[in-house]
Amino acid sequence: MLVGEQPGDLEDLAGNPFVGPAGATLNKALAEAGAPREDFYVTNAVKHFKHEMRGKRRLHKTPNAGEVQACRWWLDSERRLVRPKVIVALGATVAGAVLGKTVSVLKSRGHAWPLAHGATGFVTVHPSYLLRIPDADAKTAAYDDFVRDLKMAYATAKTG
Repeated sequence: MLVGEQPGDLEDLAGNPFVGPAGATLNKALAEAGAPREDFYVTNAVKHFKHEMRGKRRLHKTPNAGEVQACRWWLDSERRLVRPKVIVALGATVAGAVLGKTVSVLKSRGHAWPLAHGATGFVTVHPSYLLRIPDADAKTAAYDDFVRDLKMAYATAKTG
């Protein structure tokens, strides 16, 4: 199970998660990790697109703890129905929702977290983070780390 923060503008309009630029980055990284997207249930921790208008554009606003908690029942229901072996939290907001505590993404990545019902949790960056890194070398390194995180989570799901 891959869990993002909330729908983006394009996802909100399409009604599907990760269909915009971050989704393209996720798809590319999954392919490089040898982890077919169709092997994953893909969802978001928050089900609505929180945004602010800037002219005619809808720009992302990070959901607050109350919004994450209000959607928690939905994510918990998805977890019960899907019964994933592995849950990958994409970003800090999601890490808190999945793990039940605040963690640093960069310090927590690469660590397997035991979750309820025998699932294993992994934390990594959100693909949109990769799109915002201005330095080319830093972007490449961060992307390679992201692929490694996905590869580790997929291998755990396949063997666990």
